[in-house]
Amino acid sequence: MTVTTSPNVPGLTDKAEPRGLSVRARLRRRPPFWLVLVLLAVGLVVTLTTAVTIGPVELPFLQVWQIVADRIHPGLGGEVTWTPVREQIVWDIRMPRVLLGAAVGAGLATVGATLQALVRNPLADPYVFGITSGASTGATALLALGIAAFGSTALSAAAFGGAVVAFVLVLVLAGAAGGLAPARLILAGLTVAYTMSALTSLMIFLAATAGQSSIAETVLFWLLGGLGGARWSHVLIPGLVTVLGTLLVTLRARSLNALLVGEETAATLGVNLGRFRLQMFTLTALMTGVMVAVSGGIGFVGLMVPHAVRLIVGSDNRRVLPVSMLLGAIFLVWADVVARTVVAPQELPIGIITALVGAPFFVAIMRSKRRLNVVGER
Repeated sequence: MTVTTSPNVPGLTDKAEPRGLSVRARLRRRPPFWLVLVLLAVGLVVTLTTAVTIGPVELPFLQVWQIVADRIHPGLGGEVTWTPVREQIVWDIRMPRVLLGAAVGAGLATVGATLQALVRNPLADPYVFGITSGASTGATALLALGIAAFGSTALSAAAFGGAVVAFVLVLVLAGAAGGLAPARLILAGLTVAYTMSALTSLMIFLAATAGQSSIAETVLFWLLGGLGGARWSHVLIPGLVTVLGTLLVTLRARSLNALLVGEETAATLGVNLGRFRLQMFTLTALMTGVMVAVSGGIGFVGLMVPHAVRLIVGSDNRRVLPVSMLLGAIFLVWADVVARTVVAPQELPIGIITALVGAPFFVAIMRSKRRLNVVGER
């Protein structure tokens, strides 16, 4: 009997695929990894620039770079042919927003890919582990108490604190149940997520019945996610956390690949499962807390992007993680463009756009897998 094993784990090799899967094998032909990285990097630059040009005041593509270059170093952008108003639109309003969207999208996609490999569950994402719900509860509590008058920094701090509290609760519940096994982590995460969601709904209800309808509306908009009001001060921390977090996770990609084969195989290859899961779960929880703190609860990015990436580069996490970071950044920037233009001058929450894209995407995935299974049976 022929056994097919993962080429991503040291010491394991591929065997020939069954003859009946020749069509499936042709469907698995993928472009070179370096080409995917180059195309996505170029696509990200084009996406960021194009997103800045789109809005009530349309801007020329080249002028965006001239303004950015001139702000980095006066005179670097050449002769000044733009008005101070346009410079303010590019540098102070739109550029921080698209960069924050890229950082949040990249971070959420990386977290989703990591969690899916960590617990070997294709439906794992920050929502499943209660981290996003915890952040939402922290932010809602701040708004309901009226402390949000201290500004967006206080709101972000409260959201991050809620994410940390949810993370600790998940660890305590999973540990009390006998360890950090995938099933226990997911059950503990769902328990915390539903509890935090109930607390958030209770605070919204109490605020609405107390005549504080404006607070309830603000909370509901925040829960669905958005990048409105982004400033340069909001970009640095999420950007650094995303880059460093993705780098750290990618350095442990071989251990994630070993988990894809099975826990026994991973342990045989020297992976300390308990310690490794604790390290990765802590890192992804901190990354999620930072992202949700500055953008609210944006769903489907961490769930959908890794699936799309695996269709392009396969299941090797050494490839999945960096590609997820780039594709997640591109996806969320465009989702934000749609959210702020489709019903202009009003602005939709980004979570609505990501959900509208995510649901058909998973239907298409299910249909394609069904066709592949039929081909394999033939």
